[in-house]
Amino acid sequence: MPHMTCKPGKWIPCALEHHKEGSLHRMLHVPKGEKLPMSLLDKIKNTELGKKVKYQGHSITVTRLVKQRAVLAHTLKGFQ
Repeated sequence: MPHMTCKPGKWIPCALEHHKEGSLHRMLHVPKGEKLPMSLLDKIKNTELGKKVKYQGHSITVTRLVKQRAVLAHTLKGFQ
């Protein structure tokens, strides 16, 4: 896929250009059919890199990639 240039006000296609379906669900140990809880996305968004977040018995380390994907999911969920 050729690299997409972002037009003003059209940032969503650029943000999803390298999107891997289900990757955030796998990282957060949330089954694919379930919705990602906003509370978990908020926790990740407000946690420093390298710290851990607890969710349903799982300890999730907040990496740069996890945080980027969680912030994007949080933003896109707000559009609904």
